[in-house]
Amino acid sequence: MAARQDAARRKRLLQARVGAGVAGVVVLAAVVWVIAAATGGSQPTANPSSGPTACEWIPQFPEATASPDTASPGTASPGATSPGAASPTPALPEGVKDVGTPPTDVPRSGFQVLTFTTNLGVIKVEMDLSKTPCTAANLSYLASKKFYDGSSCHRLVPSIFALQCGDPSGTGSGGATYRFADENLPTGKLPAYHEGDVAMANTGQPGSNGSQFFFLWANSQLQGDYSLFGRVIEGMDIVKKVGAGGDDGAFEAQAGGGHPKTKIVFKTVTAGPVTPESAAKPTTVPAPTSPAVSPSS
Repeated sequence: MAARQDAARRKRLLQARVGAGVAGVVVLAAVVWVIAAATGGSQPTANPSSGPTACEWIPQFPEATASPDTASPGTASPGATSPGAASPTPALPEGVKDVGTPPTDVPRSGFQVLTFTTNLGVIKVEMDLSKTPCTAANLSYLASKKFYDGSSCHRLVPSIFALQCGDPSGTGSGGATYRFADENLPTGKLPAYHEGDVAMANTGQPGSNGSQFFFLWANSQLQGDYSLFGRVIEGMDIVKKVGAGGDDGAFEAQAGGGHPKTKIVFKTVTAGPVTPESAAKPTTVPAPTSPAVSPSS
């Protein structure tokens, strides 16, 4: 009898320990879910500058994104009700444009040129895919979907020499339906961004890249928190012209700057083929001159 009671006591103790362990796992899972829900699931990689092994496009409005089986990419049906659903499908926020997502496996070497045909002329930006493969894939994909066609650069910030573009709504709050990780952050460099650089705009949080980007028309004192993906190889005079025109101060009390007084509109934006060699003209550096040598006596 004593032996049976001792065995029963040990069994209850073991069951209690196992139950406590399972409860711990459930609590941990709940904490992870809360963190993911609070951040929209867009946690950056441990070292976003090195780039992930495959591009990850994190949806921002999964409940409002049209299903490929029920709607074509780029369409959102406000108030539409899915078959069997009890409530209408939420509509995308105003200014957000759904064109699907880029591929996850993308080229990771070579160069690609974005051509912006604007009302002021042509601007060409070259991207180095070895440094920003996912950012380049994002921009070339959006260009292929005519995402930027007809849009204008909505914000000019003279204090940091930045011309911000890439929002089809022109409000500064619009963009694509997904976010992706940072790449090629010029941290620890001063200046981090130079005249002719082109970088991704973000929300101020890591891994919050979307469709918006900005041109730099002079060396800027911006911190290196923005993915540096390209450089202007043609049309820098156009960017400088818009920068010299100033802004209307519409955003001065909030984000800074305002609408460019010299309006620039993207008629079309296209991405060229990936090439092994850069299309940029090499910078010529004068050869050093040898000091004069007096003839020997």
